[in-house]
Amino acid sequence: MRVLLVHPSALMYSEIFLRLEPLGLERVASAVLADGHDVRLIDLQVYDQAELRRQVAEFRPEAVGFGLNYLANVPEVVDLARWVKSVLPGCLVFCGGHSVSFVAEHVLAHAEGAIDVVLKGEGESATPRLLAAAKDRALTEVPGAVTVEGAGPAPQMVHSLDDHLPARHLGGRRRKYFIGVMDPAASIEFTRGCPWDCSFCSAWTFYGRSYRRLSPEAAAEDMARITEPGVFIVDDVAFIKAEEGDEIARQLERRGIRKQYYLETRCDVLIRNEEVFRRWRRLGLNYMFLGLEALDEEGLRQFRKRSTPKVNNQALEIARSMGLSVAINIIADPDWDEARFAFVREWAMSVPEIVNITVQTPYPGTETWLTESRHLTTLDYRLFDVQHAVLPTRLPLRQFYEELVKTQSVLARKHLGVAALAKTGGIIARQLLRGQTNFAKMIWKFNDVYNADRQYAEHQRKASYLMPPPAPSQATPVTPANRKALYVHATGPAHKSLAGCGRALGGALAGRPGRVVPVYFGMPSPAEDGPVGGSSEDGSAGASASASGVSAVSVASAARDSVMSSSRRGPCSRRKVRCARARSRIATSRLAAVSSGCDPFDAAAPVEAAARAASAAPRASVSDMPSEKRSLSSAATWSAWPPKATKPGSSETEPSQEMR
Repeated sequence: MRVLLVHPSALMYSEIFLRLEPLGLERVASAVLADGHDVRLIDLQVYDQAELRRQVAEFRPEAVGFGLNYLANVPEVVDLARWVKSVLPGCLVFCGGHSVSFVAEHVLAHAEGAIDVVLKGEGESATPRLLAAAKDRALTEVPGAVTVEGAGPAPQMVHSLDDHLPARHLGGRRRKYFIGVMDPAASIEFTRGCPWDCSFCSAWTFYGRSYRRLSPEAAAEDMARITEPGVFIVDDVAFIKAEEGDEIARQLERRGIRKQYYLETRCDVLIRNEEVFRRWRRLGLNYMFLGLEALDEEGLRQFRKRSTPKVNNQALEIARSMGLSVAINIIADPDWDEARFAFVREWAMSVPEIVNITVQTPYPGTETWLTESRHLTTLDYRLFDVQHAVLPTRLPLRQFYEELVKTQSVLARKHLGVAALAKTGGIIARQLLRGQTNFAKMIWKFNDVYNADRQYAEHQRKASYLMPPPAPSQATPVTPANRKALYVHATGPAHKSLAGCGRALGGALAGRPGRVVPVYFGMPSPAEDGPVGGSSEDGSAGASASASGVSAVSVASAARDSVMSSSRRGPCSRRKVRCARARSRIATSRLAAVSSGCDPFDAAAPVEAAARAASAAPRASVSDMPSEKRSLSSAATWSAWPPKATKPGSSETEPSQEMR
């Protein structure tokens, strides 16, 4: 079958800071190729729609699939699907991806028959099955398929991430892909999923809080195929487990592969696995993204980041000591006023990191969709891009955008302005000599893209397609039980923290041989009772083992049984016993820590008391601190926050509203 895969156009943010290859579609293309189909791929980030029309006319595809990872692309994809159906009425038109998995039925309704099926969940396994079922029109037999006639079985995860490495050769204009000064840059995936549960994010709800990885050999093989000098590691959280990052590094060293790397991770993971990141620094890691999201403890708690300002600051100090260029993200609440914007600007100018500002946006599939979406001021898909305010703003909307753009402009001048050219001039010159212009163009495009008048005017556009208004039932409190209803892949993940004794322990604890009980080391189980996500009042992780009726004593007992059984086997029993005992001690101590309400992987826990003590210390303003050492966690940073708001006509002051 002739299959054309299409990635939609770039969003507002991608007009400046980055343009990444469609890695997901490339992996789907690889799976479809392996099934014997004739496949082409076009990325409308780097081609215009005229090229799409040419490809359709020349290739005459029998199936056209659209990647739909972002809500803001929904109107474009629906219109393109309508056009494809008008010129190729018998063509199978389908779409899949992250965001569309949460709004499948609504997108089908918008298309009015132009889209035959939406594939929820991972596409590598579902797409070949869909193409096989298309001949008999048995679309609803495909796992994850949603049609106007009904839905198929639940989505299934791909059997192994080692299968179907990206078919990068299908795309064109690869020199158009970049991120920051890494120009050009390819993308690569080492792991998939996130076991944390931040309230604003849908990565964990999409994958059902599972976490999987490529084998180190497959990761190194994929890296060896990349010709670009820069590589962006797209993992939601890089190097969650130190041994996995170490093994991939070992494979790359063995092959002699040297690149420039950009990755994103969590502050607590950086602290816990510092040596792994230092090893990657020697391999070529130059750039790191850290999602701080909030500067104060209340904001971190509301986002359920399971971190503290002190932990965040410690991570920044580690990154600075490694000589990394670090970008951090802060989420702007629509409730911010001029004082809050001014404070963030002052803090951001006082630290060496690149500070990015996004706007708090409830997306379908996130927990905030359940709690905030009742207050939406717009249902226009195009505005759901974290660059527009879709919740009520405290300031008049135009003024909110003026403050937002003012803040972004100040930060842009810090790193992209004329003064910054002294540092980046050499980089730009070398890129221009190689014919690379992406980074150079981005410096001069900022004011055209980030413009308060433009952003405000985009609210006045007529919308052809609107998101469905939130259902009244969404007013119910969010609990661990109804959070699971958000999952696309609902299969309970089994983390591999039990390593070699996982099978024996799992079989003993489950009462059936070979059944591994899912355990969530470092994160609370989604099935547990208590506060949402198992977080306690102070934001620390709750117990997860109790959800399965597992205790540290039962683990110890099962581990001893495993040790005893191994001690009776073969002439090397003593060595086996020693290894088994070591694994038993590790597993027992970890599970005991989880059972007692502690997070053995959480670097925040030991410093919570210190952070609380710091919050009670004498207060000062940001400008009182040495500029090179201003801390996220010290009392000086947030002592003046929230600022006092003076009542009109009065000398009295009152605290401004806290961040929600």
